[in-house]
Amino acid sequence: MTIKDLARLSGYSLGTVSRVLNHQPNVSQKARDTIMAIVDEAGFQLNNNAKNLKQQKSTSIAVVVKGRANELFSQLVEQIQAQMAGHDVPLLLHYIDEDDNEVRCALQLCREKKPLGILFLGGTSENFLADFGEIHVPAVLVTNTAAHLDFPNLSSVSTDDVAAACCAVSYLMEQGHREVVIVGGDVEKSEISHLRYQGCVRAFSAYHQTEPCSYETTRFSFQGGYEAMERALCTCGERVTAVFAMADVLAIGAIRCICDHGLRVPEDISVIGFDGLPVGRFYRPKLTTIRQQTEQMADACVKILLEGIGGTPAQHLVIPYELTVYESVGKL
Repeated sequence: MTIKDLARLSGYSLGTVSRVLNHQPNVSQKARDTIMAIVDEAGFQLNNNAKNLKQQKSTSIAVVVKGRANELFSQLVEQIQAQMAGHDVPLLLHYIDEDDNEVRCALQLCREKKPLGILFLGGTSENFLADFGEIHVPAVLVTNTAAHLDFPNLSSVSTDDVAAACCAVSYLMEQGHREVVIVGGDVEKSEISHLRYQGCVRAFSAYHQTEPCSYETTRFSFQGGYEAMERALCTCGERVTAVFAMADVLAIGAIRCICDHGLRVPEDISVIGFDGLPVGRFYRPKLTTIRQQTEQMADACVKILLEGIGGTPAQHLVIPYELTVYESVGKL
């Protein structure tokens, strides 16, 4: 009897039968009982040589993290590790620069490590369109949507970045701010920055405004936020009354710069961030921000990837965001 015979007799897929025989997770108890009953009745024995050969080809999950200084991704990695603790599948963490090509990196990992699947923390559609067709294992893109890419083995877990950024800037507008500085990544290279800037434009339009006081391009780090804010103060001078930073690390760097220039937050300049990092609640002032539900994102991406490894088609999930109002935005 072969594994194909087991699949035919049980009515379950080859993938489900394989997971039962190899004691892997994500199989219903009913399927496990049905398949094992046939195994016991037929005296089926798994070919250990074939099993070991297969395991040499795929024993882990690769995690490609795009941005070595991205605090949100650090938080996600920790939560993904916690989610994977109950599964006997090791994680291969691979950090790259925010300007590097995450898909080519994953291709190299597939050749060298042969993972069961891949989690991408951050990515760019252009890179996936160019190279992902060469990747044949299940993958999940986290924080960016892949719904429009239409790869059968590429799922995604994301936030609606356009709506969330629009919410952030609209909140500043509701508080009376019109001279708003935007701090973010290069909209030509960073898809997240491009989408969040679209949200800013939507908010400006709703309040009959055409553009921000200035848009400062920088890398996603505390230092990047500080340097971008220095440029904004030189460009806008006393006109600026508020800042939307496309990441909490940028917001915190901007606040430090504002304070170093003898100004106060929010009395002189209000600041709103994006991500909802825990550090923002312990900063002074507490950071008003758009909070991404990272625990829910980590839980979802692990679940979807394991289901993909088991044969489930690609899924695309959008996780709700939340505007959390603390102390860093004041009313004019």
